[in-house]
Amino acid sequence: MTTLADPVPGGRPGDVERAAVLAEELAGRGVHGIVLSYVDTAGVTRVKTVPTAKLASAAAWGVGMSPVFDTFLADDSIVATDVLGSPDGDLRLYPDLDRLVALVGQPGWAWAPVDRITQEGAPHPGCGRTLLRRTVREAADRHGLTFRAGVEIEWSVGQGPSAQGDFVPATTGPAYSATRQVELGDYTADLLAALAAQGVEVEQLHPEYAAGQFEVSVGALDPVAAADRSVLVRQTIRAVAGRHGLVVSFAPAVFAQGVGNGGHIHLSAWRDGVNLHAGGAGRYGMTAEAESFAAGVLARLPALTAVTAPSPASHLRLKPSQWAGVFTAWGRETREAAVRVVTGTAGVRAQAANLEVKPVDLAANPYLALACLIAAGVDGITSSAPLPEEISGDPALLDAGRAAAQGVRRLPTSLSEAVEAFRADGLLRAALGPVLADAVIAVRLGEIAAVAGLDDEGVAAAYRWKY
Repeated sequence: MTTLADPVPGGRPGDVERAAVLAEELAGRGVHGIVLSYVDTAGVTRVKTVPTAKLASAAAWGVGMSPVFDTFLADDSIVATDVLGSPDGDLRLYPDLDRLVALVGQPGWAWAPVDRITQEGAPHPGCGRTLLRRTVREAADRHGLTFRAGVEIEWSVGQGPSAQGDFVPATTGPAYSATRQVELGDYTADLLAALAAQGVEVEQLHPEYAAGQFEVSVGALDPVAAADRSVLVRQTIRAVAGRHGLVVSFAPAVFAQGVGNGGHIHLSAWRDGVNLHAGGAGRYGMTAEAESFAAGVLARLPALTAVTAPSPASHLRLKPSQWAGVFTAWGRETREAAVRVVTGTAGVRAQAANLEVKPVDLAANPYLALACLIAAGVDGITSSAPLPEEISGDPALLDAGRAAAQGVRRLPTSLSEAVEAFRADGLLRAALGPVLADAVIAVRLGEIAAVAGLDDEGVAAAYRWKY
């Protein structure tokens, strides 16, 4: 489990002493530096690093970093809100020692996610990790709910750096093929070994659909730990690829046409150790609360896409009939539905049943995405929201009358539409708080302006190597 207590100046009880012991152990294993990692509003992982000997100091007093990164764009230009985006101020990055791990793909380095607090010791209102921890804690305190989550990672593997920024797939084999697995067997074997050594439970790793594309699915954890794991897994995928002379892209659309890279989120709600998505009297074993949780997510998907699919490149991926989930629809094991009800195999459903939310990619900040999904689902539970009729097959093929009767409508077809839906959604903006909600809007508008005038190929190229 992830620590639920906020960091404090001077360190939480026992943290400094524990950090000193960990630093000594890491140094004995040849670890020279610690990567302190967080994800900004644009979905880019930003870092500071410290020598291993300074870990105890970081646990006590944090490491300085400007709050300006909350309004960085993916191209490193800066936008502003009324409180963010200036050169003023400083924050302190505090490592979560529970998640500290030596990086097998980067010998000599360890990694830890951070929470950000102000110099006065208050939680930074722009910190997505702190927000998600607070969201999880409030759901437990107010509703007795806990959650398990996992983030699927899809990525494209290229032959090597290109001075022109082009992407040349490192494989020639067909989708899901043994040929492709053999072509990159050494790389993926080393990746599995690195993830295992780092304590990451891998469920499966396989070639995917698009050129050079692979996917890894990992075990479910509490939401904060799941978001941490998503960041760690991507760090490891990239590092191991580099040691094999390969490059990787997690961009939503490596090319303007075709299937892109998703980051589907699996999420289940629990109470008193019981999975609400199994063993109930509702459809496919869902309890009434699980149905309402799904209904809450489904109802807010148009606004949620401003957080879960936050890049102009995201909308190159979000196309009908490509399993991206671009309609407000749900169905059991229906991969074209935006919300897929996963029941699991008979015999393990009490543990395995969950919701898969498909209009999510890896340009999303996983902490913000999970916080907003949980807020939407919990709102569905508190309002006893009814889950509409399910769909089967491809919702793009529904006639207009049936689609309207089932509440099936197209998700935003542009980032501009998604931003307007987010602006109009008071619940999601309240869930993020005014500072983060304003940052989300400002950064999305900044990304839109940054690619104004580019065609689809230009948009894909602009974000190909940003994620």
